Amino acid sequence: MRPVGAPVVAPFTLSVRSAFFNPLSGSHERLSLVVDCPLGSYAFVFYSANEAANPGLSRLACKLATGAGKTTVMAMLIAWQTINWVRRKSSSRFTSGFLVIAPGITIKDRLKVLQPNDPYSYYKSRELVPADMMQDLQQAKMVITNYHAFKLRNTLDLSSGGRALLQGRGPELNTTETEGQMIKRVMPGLMGMRNIMVINDDAHHCYREKPVEESEESDLKDKEEKDEAKDNNEAARLWISGIEAVDRTLGVSRVMDLSATPFFLRGSGYAEGTLFPWTMSDFSLMDAIECGIVKLPRVPIADNLPGGKDEMPMYRNLWEHIRSDMPKTGRSKAVDLDPGKIPTPLETALDALYGHYAKTFALWGEGGIDVPPCFIVVCNNTASSKLVYDYIAGYDRANEDGTATPIPGRLPLFRNFDPDNHEPYDQPRTLLIDSQQLESGEGLHKDFRAFNADAIEQFRKEIIQRTGDRQKADNISEEELLREVMNTVGKKGRLGESIRCVVSVSMLTEGWDANTVTHVLGVRGFTTQLLCEQVIGRALRRQSYDLNSDGKFDVEYADVLGIPFDFNAKPVVAPPQKPRETIQVKAVRPDRDELEIRFPRISGYRVELPNENIQADFDDNSRMVVTPTMVGATETLNSGIIGEVANLNVQHLDDIRESTILFCLTQRLVEKEWRDAGDTPRYELFGQLKRVARKWLKEYAKFEGGTKPAQLRYQALADQACKKISAGIVKHHSGESKVKAMLDAFNPTGSTRFVNFTTSKTDRYQTSVNHCHVNWVVLDSDWEAEFCRVAEAHPSVKGYVKNHGLGLEVPYRFMGEARRYRPDFIVLVDDGHPPRDDGSPDYLHLVVEIKGYRGEDAREKANTMETFWIPGVNNLGTYGRWAFAEFTEVFQIEADFEQQVAGRFEQIVDTAIRQRGSTTVAQA
Repeated sequence: MRPVGAPVVAPFTLSVRSAFFNPLSGSHERLSLVVDCPLGSYAFVFYSANEAANPGLSRLACKLATGAGKTTVMAMLIAWQTINWVRRKSSSRFTSGFLVIAPGITIKDRLKVLQPNDPYSYYKSRELVPADMMQDLQQAKMVITNYHAFKLRNTLDLSSGGRALLQGRGPELNTTETEGQMIKRVMPGLMGMRNIMVINDDAHHCYREKPVEESEESDLKDKEEKDEAKDNNEAARLWISGIEAVDRTLGVSRVMDLSATPFFLRGSGYAEGTLFPWTMSDFSLMDAIECGIVKLPRVPIADNLPGGKDEMPMYRNLWEHIRSDMPKTGRSKAVDLDPGKIPTPLETALDALYGHYAKTFALWGEGGIDVPPCFIVVCNNTASSKLVYDYIAGYDRANEDGTATPIPGRLPLFRNFDPDNHEPYDQPRTLLIDSQQLESGEGLHKDFRAFNADAIEQFRKEIIQRTGDRQKADNISEEELLREVMNTVGKKGRLGESIRCVVSVSMLTEGWDANTVTHVLGVRGFTTQLLCEQVIGRALRRQSYDLNSDGKFDVEYADVLGIPFDFNAKPVVAPPQKPRETIQVKAVRPDRDELEIRFPRISGYRVELPNENIQADFDDNSRMVVTPTMVGATETLNSGIIGEVANLNVQHLDDIRESTILFCLTQRLVEKEWRDAGDTPRYELFGQLKRVARKWLKEYAKFEGGTKPAQLRYQALADQACKKISAGIVKHHSGESKVKAMLDAFNPTGSTRFVNFTTSKTDRYQTSVNHCHVNWVVLDSDWEAEFCRVAEAHPSVKGYVKNHGLGLEVPYRFMGEARRYRPDFIVLVDDGHPPRDDGSPDYLHLVVEIKGYRGEDAREKANTMETFWIPGVNNLGTYGRWAFAEFTEVFQIEADFEQQVAGRFEQIVDTAIRQRGSTTVAQA
């Protein structure tokens, strides 16, 4: 890495002393490795690759897996350069000036161990430098910063009015600092020095993107991908521009990149995941795992959800199953955040991973380890992180009267408050780390300073020793305290000693070096393998490097959920997509206007029930079968590439008593189902509702696939159970009360004449001009085409329409969420009913749903239709007569498929004609 034509004066030598696992002897052995690279032909290869991407800079990259010792190698480089400079100050090969650049404040704080005068300096703790050379090392001048500092700032803080006043009619004021001013601000301690060595930590955000005409990437279409690519490029451009500015001003001898992931990112113009071409060594995560110098990550390889053997386990990529139910924006813009409403699969994942953590916690205690294991959760934004944090650690729920009700954390070992007296514990157990939390100063309770006076005093002394600034040490802010708590997680006698769980947004994706992390949960999207490796890397630092009696490292595991990491991922380029043909689906007007079907748009239901002697009639639709499909996998097998497997499950929920479950269920009934908005809960009904709930729980609730009754405490499941119990009560008292359907105030009536949309789907059926107002039926499956043929051939069918683009929606609640159910068809049936007063026919509007598999969601849809929607619409009296019917088990017999559909439809129509407009029709 020398200018063209410069002589090769000496080889580049790197000496490493380490330990490695020898598979032949089965033990860990000491390794003394001297790599002597005399440049030669290699110099030309590296120089060419470097010059193309980093013109004017001499740059080398070393790929070292997380936990393999990148910071130690940085310290070795600094020590080697400095001590040689002291002995040969006239040589341009050596320097005592170092600019260490980090991708964020978190890593910047961690890299303070590179300062020779730091109390925890690696030169002493890792014995990198002999005692007699430590004095020489003190001559090193070093600046540790984050790349954001390179952004040119405004030297004069002016309002728009003040700026206009100063500018007057003259040229526009230029108050942005110059490049020289920026350099002086960022690295004042290095001013006047030449040939500075730049060391980049995790420099995957430091490069020049390829020109558009040379790009190897396909066009990015997704907005999220475009935003990510834009952010990547801005960060990379700022970082590399800052180094180039330092080179122009002071001169840079060499740039060393040390990273676990020296890859080009999305939007760089290179195929995502391409290794930097100036990389001289590649010690991958797989190498680190095989050598035994990091923990062994265990990821889900199987679970008890139905699916093919090639299907990815749910908790391998949890985000794909919960993303639609998580907040889309940060905490500042989010409203009505309720920790009780986090998605059920996330609750089950937390329970499953926590159950294994509790066992690990007990084992550590029995083993005499004086710090707890650490459980980390990485979220997608500040709103999600606050939700998960409150769910885990506890929170105060605001009431309508302005008071607050303390809600204990759902995971006992992570609670920050005593559930009996609601007082905070002396030491926090769970920590929330995100940008908003750091700025708010709310992460630590008011007595934290008093509880941790000794540790804070130690932190103050360290600041004085490191910086010499006593004023800064005496005025430690809440933000600095919170950062120190995070940076010292798992360290005995430090501020973070008591932390068992850390919930974060992006603070933990890189640069956090706690070695007590045993469990990781990803609650965010992972669009790149780079991000997966970064997050998993937070759990891979070994706690102990002591050899056992066999001369080997004891195995250490890290259990990971929610991170779709692929050990063999390679950069790929997405192929272009072929455009599809589109057609217009519309009502044929005016030619088929006599086939128009009108229907009500319902926004909700209202029913008043008696206050005394509450009873319930339960039927098949009242049953609730809780399965892993509803709540997420209850058993997950975690495995690494070698070693023992771990079975994560929710067996510990069996310890929760049935009386506790019944109490929580009845409380939810009283507070949500039997309470009008703004009214106080009717606790006088608690006894009657508890009796009804007990009957339902014993006779109509079933738990399969390892699910537990205690999971009815999940708010979504509790709400679903309450809906079924309330529907049973409504059915019993149907003669005493009247269900009223409430029409949409702004758009009360829908019609087939408004259907008009385009589609690229190729599966479609052209309708008969005598039976359907709309020209096409867009098919979702084979049975729908057969249903259309059968309906058009049936003598009692006078019209029909597919509910696609029609707008017929049935409001209902499932798993605690307000949803909209779209039935499949509306069929007009001549059931022999007399004409209306105006002489027009009074056909029965038959809402048809066909289900090959009748799951829990289908039960709730049918229950809502039969108990609320159909009675409510018929009671309106302005939209004709309505009924509901289901096809079930249609797909069980493949032979004579058309005859099967025809037979079932005939059965439904006959039932409807016999009942002549009753509110419901028995299931076929």
